Order: sequence, then C-alpha cells, then structure tokens
Amino acid sequence: MKVYGRITVFPIMPARISRLYELAYNLWWSWHPEARALYSILDPELWERVGHNPVRLLSEVSPEKLAEAAEAEDYLRQYDTIISDFDHYMHPEADETWFSRTYPELTRKTIAYFSAEFGVHESLPIYSGGLGILSGDHCKEASDLGLPFVGVGFLYPQGYFQQRVSREGTQEAIYEKLHFSEAPVVPAVCSDGNEIVINVDLPGRRIYAKVWKLMIGRIPLYLMDTDVAPNAPGDRELAARLYGGDREIRISQEIVLGIGGVRALRALGISPDAWHINEGHAAFLSLERCRELVASGLNFYEAWEVVAANSIFTTHTPVPAGNDTFNYDLVDKYFGSYWGQLGLNRDQFMEVAREDHGWGPTYGMTVLALKLTGQHNGVSKLHGAVSRNMWQFLWPGVDADEVPIGYITNGVHTFSWMAPAINELLGRYLERDWGKHVDDQQFWNEHIGNLPDAELWKAHNHCKENLIAYARQCLKLQHLRLGEGSLQIDEIERMLDPKALIIGFARRFATYKRATLLFRNIERLRRILNDPQRPVQIIFAGKAHPADEPGKALIEQIYRFSRSDEFRGKIILLENYDIDMARYLVSGTDLWLNNPIRPFEASGTSGQKAAINGQPNCSILDGWWAEGYNGKNGWAIGEEREYHDQEVQAEADSLDLYRLLEDEIIPTFFERGQDSIPHHWISFMKEAMRTCIPQFSMRRMVKEYTTRYYVPAIQQSQNIEHSQYEHARTLASWKDHIRRGWNSLELYVEGQREGQLSLGEGIEVHAWVRMDNLCPDDIRVELVYGETKDEQALSQRALPMSYTKRELDGSYRYDIHLKPEVTGSLAYNVRVVPYHQNLTEKYGMGLVRWA
Repeated sequence: MKVYGRITVFPIMPARISRLYELAYNLWWSWHPEARALYSILDPELWERVGHNPVRLLSEVSPEKLAEAAEAEDYLRQYDTIISDFDHYMHPEADETWFSRTYPELTRKTIAYFSAEFGVHESLPIYSGGLGILSGDHCKEASDLGLPFVGVGFLYPQGYFQQRVSREGTQEAIYEKLHFSEAPVVPAVCSDGNEIVINVDLPGRRIYAKVWKLMIGRIPLYLMDTDVAPNAPGDRELAARLYGGDREIRISQEIVLGIGGVRALRALGISPDAWHINEGHAAFLSLERCRELVASGLNFYEAWEVVAANSIFTTHTPVPAGNDTFNYDLVDKYFGSYWGQLGLNRDQFMEVAREDHGWGPTYGMTVLALKLTGQHNGVSKLHGAVSRNMWQFLWPGVDADEVPIGYITNGVHTFSWMAPAINELLGRYLERDWGKHVDDQQFWNEHIGNLPDAELWKAHNHCKENLIAYARQCLKLQHLRLGEGSLQIDEIERMLDPKALIIGFARRFATYKRATLLFRNIERLRRILNDPQRPVQIIFAGKAHPADEPGKALIEQIYRFSRSDEFRGKIILLENYDIDMARYLVSGTDLWLNNPIRPFEASGTSGQKAAINGQPNCSILDGWWAEGYNGKNGWAIGEEREYHDQEVQAEADSLDLYRLLEDEIIPTFFERGQDSIPHHWISFMKEAMRTCIPQFSMRRMVKEYTTRYYVPAIQQSQNIEHSQYEHARTLASWKDHIRRGWNSLELYVEGQREGQLSLGEGIEVHAWVRMDNLCPDDIRVELVYGETKDEQALSQRALPMSYTKRELDGSYRYDIHLKPEVTGSLAYNVRVVPYHQNLTEKYGMGLVRWA
C-alpha cells in the first residue's frame, strides 16, 4: 500500500529501566560511551544493525531482553549511575557551569547558532563533512560549558548520500529515507502546545516547514523540514537532501534556512541576544531581521546597525567556489517582492551583497554575511590572513592585514573523539577527573609524562586492533555486495597487519586535498609499501560531492591501485566514510596524513582528532597544523609558503613526503628498544597529546567565541534595547553624513621624506585635513609606520596624531613626533579614518584616505 503515515511502536518498558526512553532522546549519550553501552548491551547485534540508534533499538529489541536487563544487578547498577550523571548534568547548580560562573548576569540571554549541517552522531546523517562535524561539536561543548545556546538548521529526510564504490571504482550515491519516528527528534511546539510550522514566500507560492527539536545535552537544536502536507510535491523535496539540486534549489534552501529560521525562533518565543552565522548559507537571516525592524519603524540603514551590532559570521572556505553566489536574474525572481519590505529599491538591494566577477556582478552570500555582521572570523590563523586578502575589496583603502576579519582556530569535542582506551588510560595515570582540565595547557605540560610508554603503546595497539577488525568487516561486506568469491573474501581476513605502520588519509575527496599525491612516483611508493622488514599500509576513506567528477576520479584511481597485485592489502579504500568510521580511523591508525594545496585548507580537524588519541600528524603547514606543529609532535611536509605553479608545488611536496617517510617516519616507527617498544615514536605521540589536546579543544574554541564575540554581542544588544535603537539611529545618520562628505576630504602631509636616524631620535610630521561638512570629531588622523620589504610596509603600527588648530584657510592641522622603537628600514604615511564612539569596528565603513 502507499504509505500515508508512519509510527514507531515500542515494546512495554519495565518500569525499573523506563528512563532509557528519555535518555535516547537526548544526544548526551553520543559523547558518553558508558551511556551508549546501556543500549548496546541489550542486544549487541541489533545495536550494529540499527546504526547505533537507541530510538530504533528500543523499538526493535525483544521484550524478553528488556525484562532480563531490568533484573540484572550489574546492568541496574550501571543504569542508575548513568541516569544520576545525566540528571546532574542536565540540572547543574546555579554556578556549576563555566558560563554561569564567568557571566552570571547573562545566563538568561540567548545565543542563536545557524548552520546548514550538524554532525552530532552517525545515526542522524544530516551532515556531509567538516563543517557539520564542527557544528555538532560546537553544540556539544556549548552544552558542556552551560552556554545559553540554541542551534538552527535542517532535518534533511534523505540527509547526505550513502557512498557505494562499484567494481570499477565508481562512486555511487545512494539516498536513504530518514524516518523521523525512528530518530531522536520530537516536533517543536509553541506555548499553546501546537506544533510549529513556519512559512516563507517563494516565487508564486508559499512554502511551509515543520520545526523539529533535537536535544544535545542542555542545548536545543531546531531543525526544519519542508516535507509537509501544505507543500506541493516539488517543494516537499526542497530540503530532502544536503547540498543537492541546482542553483534554484540552493537559493530556496538558503531562504528557508535564513528567513525561515528566524521565523522559527520567533514562533518558539525565542529572541536571541547574539546571532552566529556559521558559513554563508544562512546569511539571509540578517535580511529578515532587518525586515522586522523596518516594519517596526526603522529605515533599512538603521536596522542594519542594529542587526550588525550583535551578529557574528564565521567563514570556512578560502576556495572561491565554496562561497555561494547567485546571478541577478535569480535574485530578481526570488526577492523581487522582498526588497520593498526593506524600504529599498532593486539597485540598493543588489548593492548590499554585490560581488563582481569577470562575468559580471553576482549576489554573494559571504559578502552579505560580512556586511550585515559586526564581527567576522576565519577558522585558523593562516585562514584569517587568507580571508583578509580574499575579501579586502569590501574595505577599499584598508591594508589587507587590517581588514576586520579575525580568526579563532577550530577545535574538536574531546569526549566525542577520544577512544575509550585512551580516556581510561588518562584517568588512571593523570587524574580521574582529567576532563575538567581539557583546555589547561599547564596541566598537560605537568602530567603527560606520567603516562608509561608501555601502557600508552598497549592502549594504542588496542585501538589499532579494533580498527583492523572494523576495516576487515567493512571490506568483507563491500566485496560480498560486489559478488566476490570465497578466495577474495578469505584474503580480506588477512588484510592489515597490526605490526605495520598504518597511515590514515580520510577526508572529502576534493582535488585541492590531493589524495593521490603519494602516487606521483609509483616506483618509490612501491619500495616504501613492499619492504617486508618494515611494512607500511595506507587506509583511504572519504566521499566526493556527487557533482564533483574530478573528485570521483580520485576515488577511482585509488580503488584501482588498491585492487592491483602490487598494492593489494597495502592500500585500502573504505567506502561510506561517516562519524562511526572516523572514530576508528583517528584512534587506530599510526600516522595521520594530510597534504592539501596550501593555503586552501581553512583549518581541518581530522588531524586534531588523531592527535588527541596520540597520533602524530604528517601534514602540509596549512590550516591548524601551521599553528600546531612544533617539530616534536609530528612532521611537516614541504615549506611554509605558496607556489605560483601548482604542478611545481605538487612535485616539491611529494618529494619531501617520500623523504620524510623513508628517512624519518618509518625508521622512527620501527626503532625498538630491548622491550620491543618504540620509545622514540611514543615521544611523538605524547607530544602530540600534550600540545594538541588543550590547544585544539572545542572547549578552548567555544570559550574564545564566548569572550571575544558572544558576550560583546550580547552587551551590544543590551545597549540597543536600553537606548530604544537611538544609538543605531544616530550611527546610521552619522555614517550617511560621513559618506556624503568623504569625497571632499583632502589630506596634505609635511615631514622628512628620506634620511637616517639613530635609535632614540625622532622626526616631526604635520598633516592638514581640508573637508566640507565634516569636523575633527568625525575623524581620526593617524601616522602609520612599519618595516619595509619589496617596497611594501610590514608590521604596521598606527599612532594617533594630535589636533592642533584650525588654519586660516579652513584646514585642520595635526602634529606628531615620531620616535621609532625599532631599527631597520622603516616607511611611514598618514591616513584619515572616520571615527564615532559607537563604531564597533574601526574600519567598518571601509573608508580610508591616505596622504
């Protein structure tokens, strides 16, 4: 029959363990292995079959097994402990969480976090990769720290695709229906108890989205789904898949995410005090917030100031293709009836997010996000610098290093990614409650030496054996599906040698990640992998976007090598990379390999997950590794620079990678003491843990976001409320005043053009500013100086010049005595920038006048 509705019927749960239902609907269990064990113990085979989904398990487990568990003393003891821990976690004392202790006056405020994907657990496949995993980890740590936090995204019924690799090595995308009745989600309801369904207008129709609620510890995540009855069949499929469809599907999804997401929060009665846009997909939310304020009586530019004041934007990609843009025809079609609600005409609306390319202007989501938020950041130190260069055109006249895009380097949620064996080891030798010191560098400096080499090696080999068993099972299932014979299946049972150096490479198959860099010199790779005295094996895993043909070609190439006679069993390709597989790989391989084209890796977090499990990295100095590498915690491939020719870069990097493997990595791994333990290798393992666990923890990251962005945004929001938008009105009016008068501003400077000084000596510099309709209170005049290289000034320092007097000709005079504090070749200049006490960002207007 045709399915009209779907319900899941659960067996009668014994009262003694009835709270297993409640626990199943809070993904707190996803980062507490002992909580997951409550379900897996009930029926281990079923637990694997349902993809580690406790809701499905409880619907399918036999009543006899539930009754048996309710009578087992060991199970009940474990159950009581976990339920007690869960209750304590969910209902902490008033000052028990970091946020409530640090910011007690802000505990009733709300931070809203928008993302197109959330990777919390493999049983909820609504993520594609790094961005989603980061969002999920962010929510988990926000919960651990007690932030007043809500997430907003999509509950994709078909999620991201399941990957199958054919006999020829071709990636096949399989979409499986996610039945919400079997997922740990419930319909979101408003104050009257009714389920929430929001709507947005698309061309010629209205589209509806039902809102679902997912609990991640203390954090509610609200997820929208368009597969609801009022929608036409095509619109019911609108949010079916993550990153699927054409440009019209993409703009429609992003309208629902941004505009619909704001409306979902309003329907829930939630009025956030800080808004965090994680990547540009949700940038339309700022337009919707402006529309609300315009409807309340502000003009668009006043609304802009209000919205930007408490908004944060994080950009994740230095690759232009990763930043969504839409042509003007498409924007006309989807926003033709919207810009009037903002009080704008078409040209004004387009100008807000205008991004010029060789083929003409487009409407850029990253541009929109950057312009309508007050704080912006990249996700590593290097990515921050790349982003400042990439988007410098939005701040004309501002030097790249002063473009207002900062950085907060990504981290990982420690307890989601650390293997239980490593966790238990740290509890025995460091401190039982070591987790409270996750981001305390001093703790790790003092205690990591307490780990006995033999015990760390034993724990690592336990993880390695688990990975090997898991990989063999994956390969067996894959080859059975492909119709392989018994000889090939038997061969799989002997694949992967626990004594070999096993290298892990697992990530999205995009061309810039260069998955096949190791294959540039096949003869050299053959020698490395076929040394019987020092065996080396490589495990590859990852998906290519279904539309990325070059990425899929990389998978096919690696698959062919893995099936060849000379590399069979030495090169392994695992299909359908997901969170579950990632946990085995980042804990069970010996070395983590990452070799993207620098500087295209914004951050990368898989290597961080490996490092917290004691795996050294071997990586290009890109993303987080440019900050993390210290010469003793892993290896750096190539030089810390960019190349004009990517082919030259690939050749240089591959040669260095072969050298590292042959001369340093492999000899170090196989160097054994009299006790057969690789003490030198273990020193790299311990150093990886010492440096990476605190520095690249999600706890450090979320604390940084809170102190640098969230709390200032909340405070700005409070100021706006108290002033009844008066500050915003004043600032918008002042900016308009500045723009009108800026073109008339002229700057003249008098000072020494060439010469020499001794350290301690100085020069006098004078500047005259002539301007119509502006006055000294509207500007700051600064002398900027720094070292020179290739005729460019570096390491700039800006010193305010003092307003002296108004000259008879109407110009304003400024003076400074410049006494450099450094030696070397220095250059200086003078500039004028707008100034207002309510400006949150010095260069927010992008107006600079240089002499």
